[in-house]
Amino acid sequence: MAAPTRFRFFLSPLLPVACAALAGCSTVSSDGSLLGFITPYRMEVVQGNVVTQDMVAQLRPGLTGDQVRTLLGSPLLTDVFHANRWDYVFTIRRQGTAPQQRRVTVFFENDRVSRFEADAVPTEREFVAAIDATKPPSRKTVLELDEAQLRAIPVPAPSRAAQTPQTAASGPARSYPPLETSVR
Repeated sequence: MAAPTRFRFFLSPLLPVACAALAGCSTVSSDGSLLGFITPYRMEVVQGNVVTQDMVAQLRPGLTGDQVRTLLGSPLLTDVFHANRWDYVFTIRRQGTAPQQRRVTVFFENDRVSRFEADAVPTEREFVAAIDATKPPSRKTVLELDEAQLRAIPVPAPSRAAQTPQTAASGPARSYPPLETSVR
């Protein structure tokens, strides 16, 4: 009978944790956030070479393999059975942005570029804007009041001190202790 008691001792703290974990499954929204405001960390996955429009514009038939490697970098995929084809595939999955995938395929004949196929590749500026995960502010904070809002503010009543005229010589009646003793 001692074994079941120990088992209950370990099971009792695990039962609320298991229930909370199962209840949490229904609280994950379609955007991956938990309860609408907690977003778990997802590791950024980047594979391949970033190929921009400027790079593709420099790619032309007749370039050697070394020139293509200098221009685009090492290909992500080279196939032993298709040595005359280099595939440059780029994928990125970043939290807060849509996953992206692009492909550029270069075909060779006699170690020279014969043709190439490319997806719609962005400029460098468009690429940076597409992977920027900063969220725009949800609402604009207005720091100035318009005329209608200024008129709606009640004018405060004048204070008692402002109502009684005081002369500069008399000033308010205050009593301070002496700073130094007069005994020397």
